Amino acid sequence: MEATLRELHTPSSFPQILRRIESGDLRRVVLTGMGSSFYALHPLHVLLSSCGIATAMLETSELVHYFPKLLDRQTLVVAVSQSGRSAEIVRLLDDNRRRAQIVGVTNTEDSPLAFQADCVLLTRAGQEFSVSCKSYVTALIALRQLGSLLTRGDPASAPPSPASSSGREDTPAELAQAAPAVRHYLDSWRAHALELAASLEGVRHLFLIGRGGSLAAAGTGGLIIKESTHRHAEGMSSAAFRHGPFEMLSGDTFVLVFAGDEKTSALNTKLVEDILKNGGRAELLGKDARLRSLRIPEAPESVLPILEILPVEMITLALAAQAGKEAGRFTLGSKVTVAE
Repeated sequence: MEATLRELHTPSSFPQILRRIESGDLRRVVLTGMGSSFYALHPLHVLLSSCGIATAMLETSELVHYFPKLLDRQTLVVAVSQSGRSAEIVRLLDDNRRRAQIVGVTNTEDSPLAFQADCVLLTRAGQEFSVSCKSYVTALIALRQLGSLLTRGDPASAPPSPASSSGREDTPAELAQAAPAVRHYLDSWRAHALELAASLEGVRHLFLIGRGGSLAAAGTGGLIIKESTHRHAEGMSSAAFRHGPFEMLSGDTFVLVFAGDEKTSALNTKLVEDILKNGGRAELLGKDARLRSLRIPEAPESVLPILEILPVEMITLALAAQAGKEAGRFTLGSKVTVAE
């Protein structure tokens, strides 16, 4: 994480991208990736959209097959891939033919994405052997910095952005708070895993739900629990959970609700109360969580998505221990998907 923070800077090609956004030459931003790389884009999607930048979020597989006309000279593509060489990313690079400008966010500096993107943010997470943990967190850091650049620009090298009054000048300082907060939480990882193992006894179905930027941890959480423990888990929005899955409440269904930011935290807290009132099992994840293992330090909004994934990673350890498995060992697939 410290290496990622040291890497944060304004790429030399970025002022030209900013000028194109400010002049109206770039009319839309398309955010794309697969798996946890896709889910990591949720906070950026919220940030750009809230600043009035037309933004679409599409899985790369859907983008190349169903929305190829978006790859034109008026589109900026933000493509996230830990390996930078997955089948979908390679297809995107081939199909684009340098029409849309591409900002690549990757952990692999000798990858096709790093070589062919117009602008590259390297996450410097080190090698990833199992499910995405380090690379996911460092992608969140890089994407938050990218969001800061896209919504306010770099005063030293480009004219002020229309969104420069949005109060995001302190993003690097805020992100620097992430490492000590992560370290503080992980100091007690054994106690966290044990507490969660007891709380999840008898659970067969897990739902991870939240709103806004918390959809990153909800989606990634559902994915890595399936990958790590081979247990059924779904990530979705809190509102969507009320539209159907609420009927699944029972003693063997556990709902993890992300409190999230101030805009919707009251709604999420009320949902936990409603689940418990209707005989379900649920816990809140946030600074006011009942369980210590689900309690994260109070932090700026820019850091929240980074901290929210930590208790989910502890859940993978707890469930794997219950099943007598090694968390994160792939048995039917591999770390990098090379064929569609």
